[in-house]
Amino acid sequence: MVRWGWLREAAGRVRQGWVPVVEGTVAATVAWVLATRLVGHPEPFFAPAAALIVLGQARGQRMRRAVEVVLGVAAGVLVADVVVQALGPGTSWTVFTVILLTIVLAVAIGASSVSVVQAAVSALYLVVVSPSTESLVPFRFVDALIGGVVALVASQLVDARHPLAPLVAEFRQTFEELAGLLREVADTLDERDPTAALAALDRARGMDAAVERLRAGVLAAGEALTLHVRRRRHLGRLRSVDASIGQIDYAVRNVRVLARAGVTLTRLPTPVPPGLGVAIRLLADAMHAAGEAFAADLDGRDALADEHAARAETAALEAVRGAGRLFTAGQTLPLAMIVGSVRATAIDLLRGVGVDDDAAVLGRVDEALGLPAL
Repeated sequence: MVRWGWLREAAGRVRQGWVPVVEGTVAATVAWVLATRLVGHPEPFFAPAAALIVLGQARGQRMRRAVEVVLGVAAGVLVADVVVQALGPGTSWTVFTVILLTIVLAVAIGASSVSVVQAAVSALYLVVVSPSTESLVPFRFVDALIGGVVALVASQLVDARHPLAPLVAEFRQTFEELAGLLREVADTLDERDPTAALAALDRARGMDAAVERLRAGVLAAGEALTLHVRRRRHLGRLRSVDASIGQIDYAVRNVRVLARAGVTLTRLPTPVPPGLGVAIRLLADAMHAAGEAFAADLDGRDALADEHAARAETAALEAVRGAGRLFTAGQTLPLAMIVGSVRATAIDLLRGVGVDDDAAVLGRVDEALGLPAL
């Protein structure tokens, strides 16, 4: 049973990720064919290798960033080739110099840790395994450039067909991370585990990077739309979502405050109200529904977006209502901070998904909290 369950999960992952599989295979093969047919290089290892490296980095990125990756990979191969020509293959100084320069170059262009390792391994292959060439024509540099350009074109063609798909995935991932973080905080409060609460706070501190990825994703999607026929319709959705990122940023900050207060509350000798975890999990449900609302809006499924937004509103108001009931006379300051953070996060979520105007959202949230209407 366990084996069959694993096979089903593996098949599901392949179904969901078949586009990158096909994209990478085709790009690497095309790069190989171009290098052998156009350049006439009999062993163009770096053409498909560069295609795969660049494709992993360029997918969903802004055009400028993708071009930087292409030039960085090609330049790294050129530097390695020049060093090998000067110092000879296989010597200790050659290995040291090539690896050092390749890593410095990769870091300088802002490559990820995975890309840095891939570039260094490629350079090491050039030094140790690949035979040195006496030709003045930098075949391997040309191969890497061909592979990089093929990968860049492939990534942009896929984005042109579904220009908002990377951004949709980024929104889903960000909101799933936030929802998971809130559930983690709820678990630490239920179990009164200060160590786990600190781990949740560390996660919360890292969520700012997710907001920056959303902003970069919006810019990348805007550039991808230049290749799309129905550009105007998509641009309207993109502007709408872009305007909501500020509210998402506020929500992330409020969740961080909530996690910090949770650390303090787990350290106090006073008991944690049993319903607090329930309220925070309801807020996590609202976070998940809000992410689905953004994704559906970007996909153009307006009815589904409204449905998810309504679910986000219902769960957020229930979270506020449940947290508000717990704050009675004599309760601790950390609990007050958590209740306030639940309220503020709910407001930011509902403003973000646009269920109503700001005044109406504020009125409904405060009514759920038990505050008098303004």
